[in-house]
Amino acid sequence: MNIPPPLLPLFDDGFIVSVTRPLMSGKEASVFLVETREGQCVAKVYKEAQNRSFRQRADYVEGRRVRNTRQQRAMAKGSKYGKSLLEAEWQQAEVSALYRLHAANVRVPTPFHYSDNVLLMELITDANQRPAPRLWDVSLSRDEARRIHTHLVRECVRMLCAGMVHGDLSEYNILMAADGPVIIDLPQATDAAHNRNSERLFLRDVKNLKNYLGRFAPDLKKTQFGREIWDLYESGELEPDSRLTGRAKRKSRQADTASVIAEIQAAAAEASDKPLSAYQLKKQRKREAGRLENERAEREALARARADRQSKSSAKPVRSEEGGGQKRRRRRRRGRRRGPKSD
Repeated sequence: MNIPPPLLPLFDDGFIVSVTRPLMSGKEASVFLVETREGQCVAKVYKEAQNRSFRQRADYVEGRRVRNTRQQRAMAKGSKYGKSLLEAEWQQAEVSALYRLHAANVRVPTPFHYSDNVLLMELITDANQRPAPRLWDVSLSRDEARRIHTHLVRECVRMLCAGMVHGDLSEYNILMAADGPVIIDLPQATDAAHNRNSERLFLRDVKNLKNYLGRFAPDLKKTQFGREIWDLYESGELEPDSRLTGRAKRKSRQADTASVIAEIQAAAAEASDKPLSAYQLKKQRKREAGRLENERAEREALARARADRQSKSSAKPVRSEEGGGQKRRRRRRRGRRRGPKSD
């Protein structure tokens, strides 16, 4: 087939000899089967930001940092330059995760080369040397589902021991190779120690495996491997070969709210003792000037209202005693003219 435009630079540089066919297109990238001088492999072409549909990206990128402060500011502001940096960082994250997990003996595709938004990596095949199907596309017996679940749970343990959480693990991101399941699609992989969402993401990954494979082996739905593994991780006791039972011990210890409140109060006191910076002093003076201006405006409004009430009360007509006496005298004169009443 014709060389797609994103693959032309690799073709010109000699990394790719030909493109056989497209394999699949997902929410993050399109995958092509290509030929190299060493044999077949896959080329993953990442989609542009406006063409992707990955939701809640902020949950995954938390904890990722760059050393350059200028780049950090650009990424935080969301400028055009910052968005291009975010895209490069998002794509580079999968390459770094593949190398990191490969070193931790987690079964993931072996990366070969990355440049120009294209990742060349190992082609995962089945027993017939054809591209491996996804777990979703395979029908399983009860025993096969249990065996695959045990294998994938152990892979999750190895990933967590390497300090990483997949974050989007499901039956769609697992290939059924001839030598067992292979985990793919890792651009959203998070650092377990630096991302506050890592616990929730890890529990969701293990729950996804349990719910899907539980269709073939219903007894798997009662297991609690996710909580058990995370508790071991938090206590520092998790090892790649840790013994797992599928049962999690519930924590009966109550939260020490008094110590939490004391910590908050101590932090607030420490923050109040610190000298203010020039910027903070400027903001403080601005707030004080605004408060004084509001008080002055309120006093002027009250004075105007009081003056309006006084002017209205003084404008009312007042019946003088002199005017009342003149009316009485007029009535008496009219009475004398008429004369006395006859009996």
